[in-house]
Amino acid sequence: MRATVAAAAAGLQFFTDGRGAPGCGGRVRLGTRRSSSWAGRRYSVEAFAGQCQSATTTMNKFSATSQATSTTRNTWGQRRDDHPGLQVGCGAISRDQHGSNANRLFEEIGEEVTKKLRAFYEFCRPHTIFGTIIGISSVSLLPMRSLDDFTMTVLRGYLEALAAALCMNIYVVGLNQLFDIQIDKINKPGLPLASGEFSVATGVVIVLSSLIMSFSIGTRSGSAPLMCALLVSFLLGSAYSIEAPLLRWKRRALLAASCILFVRAILVQLAFFAHMQQHVLKRPLAPTKSLVFATLFMCCFAVVIALFKDIPDVDGDRDFGIQSLSVRLGPQRVYQLCINTLLTAYGAAIMIGASSTNLFQKIIIVFGHGLLALTLRQRARQFDVENQLFYAEYFLIPFVQ
Repeated sequence: MRATVAAAAAGLQFFTDGRGAPGCGGRVRLGTRRSSSWAGRRYSVEAFAGQCQSATTTMNKFSATSQATSTTRNTWGQRRDDHPGLQVGCGAISRDQHGSNANRLFEEIGEEVTKKLRAFYEFCRPHTIFGTIIGISSVSLLPMRSLDDFTMTVLRGYLEALAAALCMNIYVVGLNQLFDIQIDKINKPGLPLASGEFSVATGVVIVLSSLIMSFSIGTRSGSAPLMCALLVSFLLGSAYSIEAPLLRWKRRALLAASCILFVRAILVQLAFFAHMQQHVLKRPLAPTKSLVFATLFMCCFAVVIALFKDIPDVDGDRDFGIQSLSVRLGPQRVYQLCINTLLTAYGAAIMIGASSTNLFQKIIIVFGHGLLALTLRQRARQFDVENQLFYAEYFLIPFVQ
């Protein structure tokens, strides 16, 4: 392009030169009009030539700039090629940035998963989970006569019963939370549904899934006592919580206490003992001294648990019309009634232990229940003490023979 523009400029320069116009002097003789016309043309051509010369200069500048830019790029490329450490450094920075973003993403996912697991743990009401595990484990030991009874078949039967019972436990406590969201916002605002950490839909999914899994495990086991325990727990747990005509038994103190008494004191002892004795060990069903003691003692304990659990909830229960015994009689009177009932039960247990012919069992039963009674008197003001005593009692029950 520069060559074309230069050639045009040179041609115009030749054309406008006096020597390049032969006969010009003769043409002047023709008159001033023709001379004037030629002069105008010459000025126009000279102006055009000037514009072309300006364009040539601009193109030269652009070419110089392009060469400088190309030189700079080549120099940078040469420097980059001459210094491989620079390439490695850039790559390392890029990888570090991607690695940092990935680590941050994994940390956020981990925190979210941990948060949801903690909420699920609270949704399951851990004290009831621990009570179920300890209670079923203790009762499952009662039919055992020697170490020869501890076989893989027994272990499998025990795990089937425990898994089905835990799933049913989650159904019962989860269903209660679904129908008690407004009450729990006053009494237990930290629960997942009351705090909004779990949506109602999430609660429904957990509750229904637990119910299906519980019945599936029970059906697969083929144990009639286990299925009976699951079915009764389902019916009583539903009647206790569901807001419907003739249901919502927790609104009535006697019905609420009867539900807890029957499940914790009678159903757990008899049904799971029969499951291990009859279905797993294949022995005739025959009650033992430890089974009778466990049933009677847990009847007292279940009544205490049913009454104790309503003492901290008296404000919310009163606001929503739940006539618990704590609302009717007052928390202090109910508290004293619970303490006296437990002390009476511990006294009876000490007398039964003292009548034992086995010295080792006598020491364990008398000393253990005496220690629990002393703990109750010293720490009774702590409203969670009944759960701790409940767990401890199940450790002592197998020693009653």
